[in-house]
Amino acid sequence: MKQLPLTKQQLIAAMISLSLGGVAQAALTINGSADTESSARISWGGADSLSEARKIMYKSTGSAIKKVDTGYGTTNITNTNSFGSSNNSYTSSNRYNTTYRGAFGSSDMIPISTDSRSVAVIDAETGESIYEKDADIARPMASITKIMTAMVVLDAGLDMREEIILDAEDFVGPKRASSRLKVGDRLNRAEMLLMALMKSENPAAKSLARNYPGGYSAFMRAMNRKAQDLGMTTAFFGDPTGLDKRNVASSKDLVKMVRAAGNYDVIRRFSTTKSYDFFVSNYSRGNRTYKANNTSSLVREGGYPIGISKTGFINEAGRCVVMETRVNNRPAIIVILGANSSATRWGDAKNILNSLATRRTV
Repeated sequence: MKQLPLTKQQLIAAMISLSLGGVAQAALTINGSADTESSARISWGGADSLSEARKIMYKSTGSAIKKVDTGYGTTNITNTNSFGSSNNSYTSSNRYNTTYRGAFGSSDMIPISTDSRSVAVIDAETGESIYEKDADIARPMASITKIMTAMVVLDAGLDMREEIILDAEDFVGPKRASSRLKVGDRLNRAEMLLMALMKSENPAAKSLARNYPGGYSAFMRAMNRKAQDLGMTTAFFGDPTGLDKRNVASSKDLVKMVRAAGNYDVIRRFSTTKSYDFFVSNYSRGNRTYKANNTSSLVREGGYPIGISKTGFINEAGRCVVMETRVNNRPAIIVILGANSSATRWGDAKNILNSLATRRTV
């Protein structure tokens, strides 16, 4: 049976269930399914993504503090509405489950060559580096920024049902960028977050920052403070969209950010959603349907197991992508910065994924 995308009401229900807390599971029934055996799992693309799942069940940990293992030690992060799920591949301490069998062979690097300017690949369970190329050099990250934007929004525990109206200010940034959104468009906070992570709409990300407690400046302080908490020593965030060329971090530091983002089921599911039809209200310009597709061709194609994904591009950054994947039943994080074309970016990504798939396990 063909899976239909979530309705606006179902999307809101999903976000409400994530923010309720307590021990009760909140079930989201999609397309009228009464399948009670389905439960939340880490999204690895395909049937687990938000737009295709028939039924998703969330269970809040109810904890205000999350232990986030960045792969380089454990960091405490305040999270007023713990968005992690106890039905995923993390233990109660939110460390990667160590029951995976096999490993990425020895400590030798993957025998590949990449054309992007900076690349980092780690075994996400052990933190072992299995491929590096200029991974310590801070580079512009473009819209990879929006992963940090999403974490700061979710940490604040804001009402995901609250309607946000796009203002002219949301379309002003360090660079001109195309957008299909319009001044006066009305979406709730959950939809803005999905729009930012899946479609990489810059006004959506800007509006999320503008509607943060304390306003835009407070949001930017929170982004940089969280980067410091995660041990991202090379990172700086100048805006929430990635259009600011001052938004920089090394590939190794972005590995830390992606690993931390893995503790948020919302980010997992939203960033790997293939497509979504948004109903956009606009009192002055009229209502419309905005049909959006994921910016990652690998997510859209569904041929690789991807649990987190975000692409990015500005001239100074080149083509970028970060991913969490699972190969040979092992989690890996891939960061690619500074590709000179989309073909180079996806060529390097597939080269890495295929190399991991054929790598001998021990």
